[in-house]
Amino acid sequence: MTGLHLAELLTLPVQLRLAGAALVGMGLFHAVLPRFVDWPGDLAGTSLLTRQVSYVHLFFIGLLCVLFGLLPLLLAPDLLAGTRLGTALLAGETLLWGLRWLFEFAVFSPKLWRGDAFRTVCHVALSLLWGWETAVFGYALWRVG
Repeated sequence: MTGLHLAELLTLPVQLRLAGAALVGMGLFHAVLPRFVDWPGDLAGTSLLTRQVSYVHLFFIGLLCVLFGLLPLLLAPDLLAGTRLGTALLAGETLLWGLRWLFEFAVFSPKLWRGDAFRTVCHVALSLLWGWETAVFGYALWRVG
């Protein structure tokens, strides 16, 4: 039985599959995210509309993470084939995750995580995740472009 060697892990198709798997995992994590960050408590004082819109948006963000993750997880060679559709999907994923990385710094206030070890670890982990996703999709886009 042979495992993946480091050189194989660093190939673009494998990195795309890993990025896709991470996105699927992130999407599935959205199912428990509200309890993880105490949304029920935070949203308790808001209107019914605000609560429902928050949960509906959360559901669709999770679903989109899963769907956008399944593309590279299952179709990495197709994305790298240089077709217009594959190139457009890579460009879209690069833009999406690049903006998500930017928002980690430009939108979320450091007040949310500074001084809280767990939230700081989450902030650093998400910064690394979105940076890696952007780098993988961006490099794939550069390679096929």
